[in-house]
Amino acid sequence: MNGEDLPLREALLTALRRLDALGMNRGSTGNLSHRTGSGIDAAMWITPTGMGADDIGADDFVRLGAEGESRGRWRPSSEAPFHRAVYAARPDLNAIVHCHSPHATALACLRRGLPAFHYMVAVAGGDSVPCVPYHLFGSEALSQAVAQAMRDRDACLLANHGLVAAGATLERAMKVAVEIESLAGIYLAALAVGEPVLLDALQMAAVIERFRHYGQPARREEDGRKAR
Repeated sequence: MNGEDLPLREALLTALRRLDALGMNRGSTGNLSHRTGSGIDAAMWITPTGMGADDIGADDFVRLGAEGESRGRWRPSSEAPFHRAVYAARPDLNAIVHCHSPHATALACLRRGLPAFHYMVAVAGGDSVPCVPYHLFGSEALSQAVAQAMRDRDACLLANHGLVAAGATLERAMKVAVEIESLAGIYLAALAVGEPVLLDALQMAAVIERFRHYGQPARREEDGRKAR
């Protein structure tokens, strides 16, 4: 790879191993990717197929071009088609995390998405996290279903399969994945007692608006202006 995008590939490997450490993946399940380049040089780095976090190093990631041409010593993940479809549909997303985390996968096997039972559902960009219908992994049908579900969301569940999360950065994609897995666990626990009371559309709209201004960037910008 001649050191091309080495820091990015190392960050992807760290994220992949963190998913294992958190119990959100195991063995060769799941995959992740990140955009690189732009224009005619646009591509993505993605995990190789059939290899787990303990099996690969930074040089084992596969570079896929815009037309699907690959560069690397291994074949790319079998789920590369839906990664490519999501990137095509969402120019604002640069990283995708797919995992078979226990709670999200259990919910997906019930073919249920996450409704507005908790305000943090808005972390995925809307008032719900949809569950797309079952399609064979690696299929064009799955790719189109995932891309459609994520046109206005940063996460979705795949029926009888797992979780997909995305973000403008790898850090953000990981945060969304971890949060949705946690919420899925809480939702399953609530369902064991009864149907949770849902927040209404106005309540969730207020949360989504609050999230637009939540966090530290505004404070850093303010401090920067004071320093000048």
